[in-house]
Amino acid sequence: MTSHQWRRIAAYRRHAAAGVLAAAVLLGVADVIARAFRPAASPLVALGSTVIEFAPPALQETAITVLGPWNKPVLFLAMGLGGVVMAAGIGALGRRRPRVASAIFLAVAALLSAAVARRPETAAADLIPSALAIVAGLAVLFGLWRLAGVGVAAGSGEGPAHRRAESEAQWEGEAERDPVRRPASRRAFLAAASGTAALAVACFTVGRSIGAFGRQAGERLVELVLPRPARGASPVPAAASVDVAGVPPFITPNEDFYRIDTALVVPELEPGEWTLRITGMVEEEASIDMSELLGLPLEEHHVTLTCVSNPVGGDLLGTATWLGYPVRELLARARPLPHADMVLSRSVDGFTASTPLEVLTDARASLLAVGMNGEPLPRQHGYPARLVVPGLYGYVSATKWVVELHVTRFDQDTAYWTDRGWDERGPVLVASRIDVPRPLATVPRDGAVVAGTAWAQHDGIAAVEVMVDDGDWQEAQLAAEVTADTWRQWRLSLDGLEPGRHAVTVRAVTASGTVQTGVRRDPIPNAATGHHRIEFQIA
Repeated sequence: MTSHQWRRIAAYRRHAAAGVLAAAVLLGVADVIARAFRPAASPLVALGSTVIEFAPPALQETAITVLGPWNKPVLFLAMGLGGVVMAAGIGALGRRRPRVASAIFLAVAALLSAAVARRPETAAADLIPSALAIVAGLAVLFGLWRLAGVGVAAGSGEGPAHRRAESEAQWEGEAERDPVRRPASRRAFLAAASGTAALAVACFTVGRSIGAFGRQAGERLVELVLPRPARGASPVPAAASVDVAGVPPFITPNEDFYRIDTALVVPELEPGEWTLRITGMVEEEASIDMSELLGLPLEEHHVTLTCVSNPVGGDLLGTATWLGYPVRELLARARPLPHADMVLSRSVDGFTASTPLEVLTDARASLLAVGMNGEPLPRQHGYPARLVVPGLYGYVSATKWVVELHVTRFDQDTAYWTDRGWDERGPVLVASRIDVPRPLATVPRDGAVVAGTAWAQHDGIAAVEVMVDDGDWQEAQLAAEVTADTWRQWRLSLDGLEPGRHAVTVRAVTASGTVQTGVRRDPIPNAATGHHRIEFQIA
């Protein structure tokens, strides 16, 4: 390869780098300025939310099942890699077609602004970060192109193609005859590129830091005013635990509670901004703000929540002590019309869930919750208010950051996940899990035990049965039941097993007599089914 060809490749690389750095500055500047507005004002966040919204249901389900809580970081990574490739292509195009490349850059920036504008939680003012960031991105793009030399430095982009070629050849010829000019240009470009990269990194870092500080400050503030419950939950007895190492605690700590939702970035909704509206098929629409809600006689209840995407033996469930006000009492204020049969709950970020009206108005502990395990709701779990409904999967009931209860009918309205093929009512199915021993673990012969959890929220667990190898079903020892709305722990001693490889399988039976099916089924349309089976080694 000739020196002329190497110089052309180097020129394209510099222009491609200019495109990448300009895009990084655009997104970084917008992200840090958006902290003065709201998270959804960041084009990167808005784009990610749009990708989630329009992604095929099968892809979303695969991401949740395979990646669990890592699905959003992986999405950010994939978007970043795709953005780098696109920005590099735009930058490289600018070497010969700067006007075309600039138009494409502006078009992409406009699409990012449109993604911000279409988010349900944004207003017109939230476009300000995008507008300012576009100016910064273009300034970086043109500045680095000029330092990169070929094309822009020669005034290309106007006139016939042969004129641009002549200008390029003339510039390269001058650079070749002037050995001082060429290294100086590269040094200037590298210095500017390094400074630009540092600026982009600083913007992203500051933006993330401001967001984290704001969330922590908001949680500390609301902790000062969270009231004591008028009706407290009964203490969890020691007998509710089988006391086997490896079985999770009965109450799941907030930091360990699973999180599956469609929010790419946690909404930063403050208590003073929050209002819940009850609309739709009611005699009189009603609303309540946080001050009034905290002044009501709040109740505490132990409730297990389960994700419909939980695979057989998975850990997308947890039990917490929730503090809130009964949803049935709130709905009673608006007086739903007799022919209504569904409540479409809406989150501040636009997510919706379809919940049977009868479930929200019966005697179960359906709550508009503001507290979790004696603390205010963590941001990622719905702060300042969310729904908690025993007996239904979260996708049709557990709306976080809830701002509206729209009373309607199943034949008139649909929700986020039902539009994607999921069952519209989502009742929890009986399930069980082996927590100890872990798959393929080696355990001592003496004192070997199998233990785990079972759940059938709002029905309750009456029995758990274990099959060792391919033998008969044996009834396991159950821990004490706290309520029918919580999971139940179980254990079975494995005395007498010979050294070697063994397998255990578990199934549960509900209080109403339903036996957990062994038929394997995918989560769509209403939860995975099948018996959890593991293999392990006796030493």
